[in-house]
Amino acid sequence: MSVDLRGRDLVREIDHTAEELTALLDVASVLKRAGRQRVRHLERRNIALVFEKTSTRTRCAFEVAAHHQGADVTYLDPSGSQFGHKESTADSARLLARMFDAIEFRGHAHATVETLAAHADVPVYNGLTDTWHPTQMLADFLTMREHTVTSGLREVSFAYLGDARFNMGNSLLVTAAILGADCRIVAPRALWPDASVRAIAEAAAARSGARLTVTEDLDEGLRGAEFVHTDVWVSMGEPEEAWDERVALLRPYRVDVEALRRTGRSDVQFMHCLPAYHDQATPTGRHAAERYGLTDGIEVSSEVFDGPASIVWDQAENRLHTIEALLVATLGDLETGAIVG
Repeated sequence: MSVDLRGRDLVREIDHTAEELTALLDVASVLKRAGRQRVRHLERRNIALVFEKTSTRTRCAFEVAAHHQGADVTYLDPSGSQFGHKESTADSARLLARMFDAIEFRGHAHATVETLAAHADVPVYNGLTDTWHPTQMLADFLTMREHTVTSGLREVSFAYLGDARFNMGNSLLVTAAILGADCRIVAPRALWPDASVRAIAEAAAARSGARLTVTEDLDEGLRGAEFVHTDVWVSMGEPEEAWDERVALLRPYRVDVEALRRTGRSDVQFMHCLPAYHDQATPTGRHAAERYGLTDGIEVSSEVFDGPASIVWDQAENRLHTIEALLVATLGDLETGAIVG
């Protein structure tokens, strides 16, 4: 498939067609197979990594992907730059675009990455905002494509259990709609994606033939699902009171062995964007055990997370391959078809 993505931003999924997203997955597959035999496409390129939020997978994936391709990166956080306090986002965008070939942003407000993209004449990548997580979607859909027993993503069915109001619920719903998959959002009504997000997804599904379900009913949402996704119940920076409310709402939607059994599939597979509270090895995990009696994990049980259905480490590794594909496709000199070919 030959798609020209040179110079393109990745700010939210709906800005790309199914063909463009599929082309990125194809490039990622090629680079992953090539391993250390890869051709370097990005010699002498420089990429700015702007982080308002801390990160493990996103930062590591961008840095290693860039180095694999011969590019250099500069990491900027609020304590080490003027971004967001002494200098406006628009002015930072103009400055960074004069010095760098691309800009990655990971932070809170989606408007920030939109402003970066509007004022920088180099590719801008959304490494995560509160509303969308497109680089995670590339990894998630590559992982499902690699592990599905169906003929491709248009036949894949998956369920997302948990708080679906933010980036993971929004992005899984909309990306599935673009690519034509069968997506079930399974959550309390109060934690469903916003109506505006559902409208974007429904419009995309009308074009692709995707099957979208948003439901409170566990049996309806899980029946037949090939993959079950979840995410943490409380995000970074939320107050302590949020835990009491969220645990009360989401305890029935916890991914445990019984949740996997509800799919009716012996081959069901578990996915999580990470980090996960699946044991008591973190302060949060210990707090949840003491306060709520969740002794073997919060949003997912240790039995599922560490069990044979879990493909979370394949999913995490694919952050690297898909981000490398994004960099090559948008900063390299070739159309995607030439890279794949």
